[in-house]
Amino acid sequence: MAFGSVESLLRAAESVPVWEAVLLDDLSDRGVEREASWEKMAGLWRAMEDSVASYDPERRSACGLTGGDGAKVEHAQIGLCGPVLTAVMATALKVGECNACMGRIVAAPTAGASGVLPAVLLPMKEKYNFSDDDMVQALYVSAGFGQVIATRASIAGAEGGCQAEVGSASAMAAAALVALLGGTPEQMAWACATALQNLMGLVCDPVAGLVELPCVKRNVIGAVNALTAAELALAGVGSPIPCDEVIDAMRSVGDVLPASLRETGGGGLAATPTGRRITEELLGR
Repeated sequence: MAFGSVESLLRAAESVPVWEAVLLDDLSDRGVEREASWEKMAGLWRAMEDSVASYDPERRSACGLTGGDGAKVEHAQIGLCGPVLTAVMATALKVGECNACMGRIVAAPTAGASGVLPAVLLPMKEKYNFSDDDMVQALYVSAGFGQVIATRASIAGAEGGCQAEVGSASAMAAAALVALLGGTPEQMAWACATALQNLMGLVCDPVAGLVELPCVKRNVIGAVNALTAAELALAGVGSPIPCDEVIDAMRSVGDVLPASLRETGGGGLAATPTGRRITEELLGR
């Protein structure tokens, strides 16, 4: 039985940690052994690490729109946001660039939002010296909340706009971070709800239909948003609107977004004069 609500996920977590409730659900849903489930999730964690470790600042996407920005942020040492937040931003860019340059990433929940979870989790692993097992448990938490969002709403930009991609990834990362830092299941739900609220209504308007502009930089915003949502929740700042209702509201917003703002490349930044010029130069139309 897949979780159809955050409420049901929290009920399942009354007797076991959230991560284990999700793992047990996976065993039941896919009919696999515990070791197989764990190894699959551990493989995803290793792939996230590799997508950053293999980053090449000289590499560019086929169209030339993307590449090298992660290194710029990492080495600029501006100091405005502090070392941890700078690492989060740089990591989001690196993974987004990896995706645009046809590197190997983890779609979490989608390729277009693949930079958010690694950008939150990798710097936190280094900051707090978490183990790989800790990180795998965090991924189970993120998967549980992501499953609910996918079931009740959508994780596809073509259906719900970028709120369904980067917004969902941000919510998943926020819940996972709360779990890593010892928060309660209720605080995980608060963090998920807050992250979704903050990005509700975010449109999907890729220039030339490519998952590059503005997608890569939106991964940065999604990652930073996850940190703020997690810190609010851990401080006891709750969400007056229950998480399931926030997810339902996100779906309602996505349903009324015009088609031009749902991954068609027909509105938003894609419809600006420069966006259209780039499209014509790259695609000849």
